[in-house]
Amino acid sequence: MAGLLETIAVPRTATLTPVAGLSLSGRRSSIRFSVFKGLNKIQSTRSSVSFSSFSKSVTRRGGGIICEAQDTAVLVHGVNDQTWESLVIGSDVPVLVEFWAPWCGPCRMIHPVIDELSQEFAGKFKFFKVNTDESPTIASKYGIRSIPTVMIFKDGEKKDTVIGAVPKSTLTTSIEKFL
Repeated sequence: MAGLLETIAVPRTATLTPVAGLSLSGRRSSIRFSVFKGLNKIQSTRSSVSFSSFSKSVTRRGGGIICEAQDTAVLVHGVNDQTWESLVIGSDVPVLVEFWAPWCGPCRMIHPVIDELSQEFAGKFKFFKVNTDESPTIASKYGIRSIPTVMIFKDGEKKDTVIGAVPKSTLTTSIEKFL
């Protein structure tokens, strides 16, 4: 952090030369941030910062990972108003349905758990996701008031409900009741 602060700290003098489009004269200016690239490994790099009054070379240390928000890999397919009846209600095997929304942080946390379960119980259970923003009628029909909500359907009827970003073991227990 100190290295970062050293790179952006500037003395308060009126004769500084602008650096990379940064205006220090009190006028508005814009700074371009790097383009989103997902998870990035940090490697040690040397960068130079120079102003008219001094020059400094800074070394970034560490081999950590920068985690930027991104969409998770989707192994479980979505269901909407048009496909609900045929895929969920008309299914010949039990179905687990996750009600979620793109802006919901806990929903993003539970996605990988649902994806893992879909692989573990492949052939015995079907797994689907319903985006409550895109299919509000389904969410209303089943009284979804909080997301993420996971429901299990068997023979076209709702059998179990789990609300919140729960551990994998809780969902596994719910699934195993209907095998």
